[in-house]
Amino acid sequence: MIDPDFLDELDRFDTSLKRASNAPIEGDQRSQDVGEGLTFSDYRRYVPGDDPRLIDWRVYARTEELFIKRFEAERNLTVHVLLDATASMGFGDGDQNKFEYGAKLGLGFCHLTAEDHNNFRFSLIDESPTRLDTDTSTQGEVLRLVDTLNETTPSGDGDFKAALESYADTIHSRSLVLVISDLLFDPEDVADGLGALARNDVLVAQLLTPEELGPTTTGDAIFEDPESDAIRRTYFGGTAAKRYDERLQAHLDAIDDQCRTFDIERELVDTGTNFFDTFASLWLGARLGGERRARRY
Repeated sequence: MIDPDFLDELDRFDTSLKRASNAPIEGDQRSQDVGEGLTFSDYRRYVPGDDPRLIDWRVYARTEELFIKRFEAERNLTVHVLLDATASMGFGDGDQNKFEYGAKLGLGFCHLTAEDHNNFRFSLIDESPTRLDTDTSTQGEVLRLVDTLNETTPSGDGDFKAALESYADTIHSRSLVLVISDLLFDPEDVADGLGALARNDVLVAQLLTPEELGPTTTGDAIFEDPESDAIRRTYFGGTAAKRYDERLQAHLDAIDDQCRTFDIERELVDTGTNFFDTFASLWLGARLGGERRARRY
């Protein structure tokens, strides 16, 4: 169960993501458009038709020429959290459970986004996206999401590609999209799904448990597929363990290559790592990535 008290520990983080946005709403994030906002940009000469309220009379007193103030249009940033809710995300005991660990990462992003008076959306992805928030980006909404997620059990094998493609069609302004998943899907489907989101700023947290990253099981063992319930008994060790490591690394490399293709930030997360250390790394990556991209627009 997710204890909401962990949110209090996140208040020490700088809430500003400083990302460029083109949403047509006033808010706290800058864009490169110029309009009547809250942040002074520069001056230009007055021309007939300009709003006389924008004339800087102090400048006129010094130069006897009319100049108007220009402002950077202020924009709201929307943070979209997409949490994988397929059965494989239910793997892991206690604090290492992938779904719970991932849910806390997403909730943390929503918490700090609300603190900065910006908007968040929280959805589960399996066969299709299921939006959980009620379009109210407040701390009360974050707490309501905690209760909802505590009542959610990951299930099914999902359709990562279709779910992300469907969700991408609902995003109508430049946003930050946080995708939280173990990405245990065909790399080509992962590429298609993430590619559909790539016109936005995308951050991927790929979650795997310590046992998945380096199985400690040896000898006769029974393996169960959480998505299909298939069971296989085999001897795990030696050649089988080596083959597992090779296939896992090949999969991770393929996912990494796909993310690089779309200039998507991806972080491989070991759920055995301290949660706050992981969150700090992701949040810093989101901020630095946003500052880098903001200079492009």
